[in-house]
Amino acid sequence: MNDTQLYLAIGVPIVLNAAMLTLAVTLLGARITSLENAMNARFASLEVRFELLTGKVAELTDWVTRIVERTERR
Repeated sequence: MNDTQLYLAIGVPIVLNAAMLTLAVTLLGARITSLENAMNARFASLEVRFELLTGKVAELTDWVTRIVERTERR
């Protein structure tokens, strides 16, 4: 085995492993970004629903307060 064969036997697998690792990290990063965007959309949807429920509870509280005030006047 001469020096060139030794360098190729050691260097090629190292370069290929580095390339595969780079590809895997890139794909994983893209997947994480996709999941993050999906979670942000779901949380935004939940915020809208909580605001809607809070408004409904406030309306119900006002309604009950008016009923109590009416019954106290009588």
